[in-house]
Amino acid sequence: MTVSASAQVSFTSAIDLALRNSPRVKMAQDDVNKATASLAASKSVFIPSLSGSIGAGPSYGITTSLPTIFTLNAQSLAFNFSQFDYIRAAHSGLQASNAALTDVREEVEEDTAITYVCLDRAQQRQAAMTEEYGYAVKLVSIVQDRLDAGMDTPMELKQAHRTAVQIRLQQLQLDDEIASLRDHLSQLTGLPADQLSTASNYALTSPSVAVADSVPPSAYPDTPGLLSAEADAHAKQEQAIGDSRYTWRPQLAFSAQYGRISPFNGASTYYNLNGNYNTAYAAVQVQLPFLDRTRKAKARESLAEAQHAEHAVEYLRQQQTVSRVNLQHSITELAAKAELAELDQGIAQDQLNAVLIQVTAGSGRDSVPPMTPKDEQNARILERQRYLEMLDATFQLQQAEIHLLRKTGRLENWIQSVDHVPPSTSIKP
Repeated sequence: MTVSASAQVSFTSAIDLALRNSPRVKMAQDDVNKATASLAASKSVFIPSLSGSIGAGPSYGITTSLPTIFTLNAQSLAFNFSQFDYIRAAHSGLQASNAALTDVREEVEEDTAITYVCLDRAQQRQAAMTEEYGYAVKLVSIVQDRLDAGMDTPMELKQAHRTAVQIRLQQLQLDDEIASLRDHLSQLTGLPADQLSTASNYALTSPSVAVADSVPPSAYPDTPGLLSAEADAHAKQEQAIGDSRYTWRPQLAFSAQYGRISPFNGASTYYNLNGNYNTAYAAVQVQLPFLDRTRKAKARESLAEAQHAEHAVEYLRQQQTVSRVNLQHSITELAAKAELAELDQGIAQDQLNAVLIQVTAGSGRDSVPPMTPKDEQNARILERQRYLEMLDATFQLQQAEIHLLRKTGRLENWIQSVDHVPPSTSIKP
């Protein structure tokens, strides 16, 4: 299949586009912005809020308040034991949002990396399977000629046909897989899916160089998801402490007002202003709440939420350890399978080379029957099958390694290690 250069996207470009295009990343950033505003709001209660009003219309007689042209008011919280806990809770909430943003970004990076590697593997499989199908079609033609010459049976022709049809079915399934991968990569990056493919001049360094099997899982840093849960649990603890310290602790509020008394309608006569048309006051109000069942119930609710968050952190930490151990064991097994598949492909290649030499040389020794074009095509088909198996085993190993890199906090370093290399260094069929 021919793919235009304009439709190719490099690995690092795909990661960058996915991060900028992802709605999940944008939502996580919105949560960070919201947490930042919440922290600012928790601190701003100590800053006086200013408001003003303008009087309108005439007044008659003695009113309950002085008729003013305009009034300025200032109010703020002066002191509250719980408010400092709420500020610490908001600060921890911001830390939780930032860690959640990092976690979402890594999820998008992991999804994009695996999709890209899978599409790259599928494109290699497609090229190899096209060659394999060509060999199978040629084998059918050879067996048909041998059958016409009385050298093969109808059953051997059917088996050759079956091999060709089976490979063709695998090609159709692979075409569907590539289309699905392109659609998913298109959704991640925002690029059109039509003929979207991986860049041929980029080689992906195997993640195995960054994974140390001898390192215990506990030696790696906690994942951003766990850090977010811990910060959220701390925020809820501070919230619970603040709610529990509401009663039996004094609260101080500051208030001030300035007004300009209206000089009209004889206000100085009614209120004996003596020429002073200014009114102002400043005060600090002390409040001591000693009975508030609603607040007590809220404190119990906050405490339950904090305890639930702590238990969630414990569960996530256990899951993190188990996941890391399982992935390390899985990678060891998959690495052995990949090595075995590579050896099988090498053996099949050596057998193909031997068959080609015998076919070219003609009849060999008397005890060894001569190789025929039929044997050559069978050897070529077998070699392509082993190559496809090697690609599958390699991809499974890479996928597990990418998962472990994210679990151990090394995914970003591996992504940055993907370098621009000449096409000749990539694996060729």
